[in-house]
Amino acid sequence: MTQTDLKGRLALVSGASRGIGRAMALELAKAGAHVIATARTTGGLEELDDEITKAGGSCTLVPLDLMSQDGIEKLGGIITERWEKLDILVANAGALGVLTPAAQVKSKTWHEVIGVNLMAPARMIRAFEPLLLASDAGRAVFISSGAASSRRAFWGPYAASKAGLDALVQSWAHEHVNNQKLRINIVYPGALRTQMRAKAFPGEDPNALSQPSALWPTLAELVSADCTRHGDIVKFEG
Repeated sequence: MTQTDLKGRLALVSGASRGIGRAMALELAKAGAHVIATARTTGGLEELDDEITKAGGSCTLVPLDLMSQDGIEKLGGIITERWEKLDILVANAGALGVLTPAAQVKSKTWHEVIGVNLMAPARMIRAFEPLLLASDAGRAVFISSGAASSRRAFWGPYAASKAGLDALVQSWAHEHVNNQKLRINIVYPGALRTQMRAKAFPGEDPNALSQPSALWPTLAELVSADCTRHGDIVKFEG
């Protein structure tokens, strides 16, 4: 299998209704994977479905709020019953929150940002690890951010949540360092033309940024059955 030949593979993408998640879900489907696309926005998922169908791919849409009490766990059960394995996990969904002084961040913002960016991936690990281990080449990729290390002023919740995500994922990867069938990695996507980027940097010219689809070659390598990288933070520079 080459890094772009994913025929017969099952891939789950969170935050698939727009931005990086949407672009990666479409590329995964084009490469032959059956994509389980999750997001809160049903309309966005339906538009993705249309694009995937037009491209000759296949997908299953799962409207899902990652903050729901047991949605991730129920999805794990559904995948177990229907497919009995998961070949590729792309944990992409993220929440920026509000860029403001740390002393002014409200508890609701902390709850949302930590919940989506850290707690949801932690629950995915618990729900999907058995399914990834059931694959002959399980691949898990978590979309993080350079904010985890840059820790610029006013980015407290987002930076803290992404730093926590990196620690969680690399710790999990270390647990499986001797498992040749499972590969776990982190991606820093850099500056891409997404709604989150526009919200974070409203004065930036979006036309100066690459489209989210530019990330595909990097992701394709990491989800390939031939991938040997494990526990790495892969920085995409655009």
